Parts: sequence; C-alpha cells; structure tokens
Amino acid sequence: MTLWTYYEVVAPDPDLPAAYADVLQRLHTGMRSVEIATPHFLDRAAEAERLVTDRDQTLALAEADRRLLLSTLQSARERIHSRGAAEQLLHGEPHPGNLLSTRDGLLFIDFETCCRGPVEFDVAHVPEEVSARYPHVDHVLLAECRRLVLAMVAAWRWDIRDEFPDGHRHGQNILSLLRQGPPWPALGPLAAD
Repeated sequence: MTLWTYYEVVAPDPDLPAAYADVLQRLHTGMRSVEIATPHFLDRAAEAERLVTDRDQTLALAEADRRLLLSTLQSARERIHSRGAAEQLLHGEPHPGNLLSTRDGLLFIDFETCCRGPVEFDVAHVPEEVSARYPHVDHVLLAECRRLVLAMVAAWRWDIRDEFPDGHRHGQNILSLLRQGPPWPALGPLAAD
C-alpha cells in the first residue's frame, strides 16, 4: 500500500517557460493562505554558513574559498533582509528537477524544503527564461537571492557527507561564478555541467 500517486510524465508544453512561471505563480498564490510552521529561508543560509565555518565538515575547502563563501553568505543575507520584502510560505527549491510535466499539467514535487520568505527566493531557483515571465519580481532582490542560492549550493558541495556526483567540481564552478561577480545565473544549467 502506498499513499503516493503515480503521474505519467509527458512531453512538456511547447511554451514551457510561460507554463512554468504560471504554475509557480499559482503555487505561490495558494501558499499565501497556508499557515504552517516552517523554517525561514535565511535559516537555511545560516546552516550553510555554519557548515563552511566547520572545517571538520568541509575538509577539502581551501581557505580562500571558505572566506569567499562566508563573505557571500553573510552579505547576501544582509542585503536580502534589508529589502524588507513581504514573506510567505514557499516551495523552497522549485527548480526544474522538482517539476513534472503530466497529462494534468505541470506539477511540483519534493516539498520537504518548504520555508518562509520572499517569492524571489523561489524564483531564484528557476531558469532565467522562467523568472523573466514571473510577474512583479523585485529584480534587485532576485539577484541577491540567486547569489545566496549559489553560495548555499557551493557550501553543500564541500560537505564531507555530500553525495552529489562530482560535487567538488560543481562547487568549484560555482565559486568561479561568485568570483566573477554579477549577473548571477540560475543554478539549473550549472547542475548539468
């Protein structure tokens, strides 16, 4: 017996970016009225910061890279907080890997990373052609959220428990992007490298 529902995956809508932006906006609209205890999105950033600070958990992380990640995590958190954006319940990681194309339309899966924060944090996880279609986004806040997401993911790639395939190379790629500076790319294409 299972409580899971099987959805047959079908070819995505030809205008996937528009459909993706629409389903994410509808998800956010529905989640606005949900009152449930969830972590704040900056709690996840603080966890990444603690990980980078713990040299025993990030043994292979070079000191210069450690300083870059700590600086990025701290400054991005401060800049995001200073924007004072409205917050609500979020998916937490609505990237393409958590989106299914089904006969019933696009469906999000993997809600275990739900958190509370500005919608820009969720939009920071989606491809740029999708975020360009999401209405009423604070683009300054979105850029800072993308920077924060990049730093968080880079931190996780150095965790000694990380099981991401070729994680250190992926982490190095993100560190290179952080060194280069803006514009900050969406994470999706980087995972395919």
